[in-house]
Parts: sequence; structure tokens; C-alpha cells
Amino acid sequence: MSPTTEQQWTPTHGEPYRPVPYRPARMPAAESLARAAALRDTMGQRRTVRQFSPDPVPEQVVRDAVACAATAPSGAHQQPWTFVLVRDPEVRRRIREAAEHEERVSYDGRLGEEWLAALRPLGTDAVKSHLTDAPALIVVFEQRYWLAEDGTKHKHYYVDESVGIAVGMLLSALHQSGLAALVHTPSPMRFLREVLGRPVNEKAFAVIPVGYPAEGCEVPDLVRKSLEQVLVEL
Repeated sequence: MSPTTEQQWTPTHGEPYRPVPYRPARMPAAESLARAAALRDTMGQRRTVRQFSPDPVPEQVVRDAVACAATAPSGAHQQPWTFVLVRDPEVRRRIREAAEHEERVSYDGRLGEEWLAALRPLGTDAVKSHLTDAPALIVVFEQRYWLAEDGTKHKHYYVDESVGIAVGMLLSALHQSGLAALVHTPSPMRFLREVLGRPVNEKAFAVIPVGYPAEGCEVPDLVRKSLEQVLVEL
């Protein structure tokens, strides 16, 4: 389906189970191995970027990445997420101003020495230029509950897990589309709901600057854990 003909989702709370056939074609093993190896190589090149070029990015690429993220599994299939795409320079400036205020408080003592020591190899500080340098921000909100048409409040389930999976898929889609990103989580993040005019049932989860790496961009010299360090096979 094209974006203009997609079926619109409506709440299914309380409706009976209605299964439909699922018969995807089985991928040949050789093709599966080749795709898995290529994906592993591509994702191995992903890096968190804090130095962005102001060059604009294709808007549809970002929209498609969000659409990919929205296919993530979620508790009771309630899809408790909202993605706010922010390109307006003034709104991005306001977000940066508020985020840097919270970050200064954090780096000046709220984080504590153990946390600061963990961050030190990453070279981070309270200056968050990526929030205004990157041409776009995706602010992800988690919906703690939803309201039915009659005003009844309904709880969402496994919200943090569901939105976390969606953000992971978003990062993957952006990277595979040639764009760089960063997961930024200023704490507290209440200001984001106010700046972006989101409803009370939404809570900010992360700010994701999106763009191309700046000329001369540098990243920390980090080593990822090997497969043997993260995988246990029984």
C-alpha cells in the first residue's frame, strides 16, 4: 500500500480475536546467510554522532524510517508511541536551551562521580550543539495510556519496552538509509512536552538528532563487545 492508501488503525481494546493467514515466502538459506552477513557488516559501522552537518536530509527518508520504527512489536499491540519530527530552527533552539539548562545542573553535581566517570570516555559535556546543528530532530514520546471516545482512560502495557524496541528499529532504519543519529535523553525531559504541545498522556522518551556527519566529524575510540561476549548458546 502507498502511504495515502494505508488502512488507518483504530483501538481494538475488547474486540474478539480475529486471525488472518500469514504465509510469507521462505527465504533460501543462502540468501538468508548473505543478507545476515551484509546487515551485520552495515550495522557494525553504525556510530553515535554528535557533530552534524546543517545540510538538509531527504524528508521522505526520515518519514520512511519512522514508518519502519512504527512496525515494532508492542504490548497488546497498542503501539504506545508518538514521533514528533522537528525541523523548525526556532523550536530546535528552544529545545536546546532547555536541554542545556538541565544538562548543566546534571554535570555540575546531579549525575554523581560514578556516572560522570562512565561518561568521560565519550567526551560529552553540557553543550548540546547537535540539537541545533542537525537539520532535524525526532522527539519520541511514550503514551502511558489512551483515551476512548467516551473519555474512558485505558492503560498501555510494556510501554518502556515497546518504545525502546521502536527506537532501536528507528536507529537501524536511519543508519541503513545513510543518515547519522544520536539518542539524547536530557533529564528531566518534562520541558519537551511543553515545548512541543503534547497531551498529558505522553511522556518524552528520547530526542534523536538526524542528519549527516559534519566534515571532520570525530567519534570516541570505542570497542564493541564481541559476539562471544554477548551471546550464550545452550
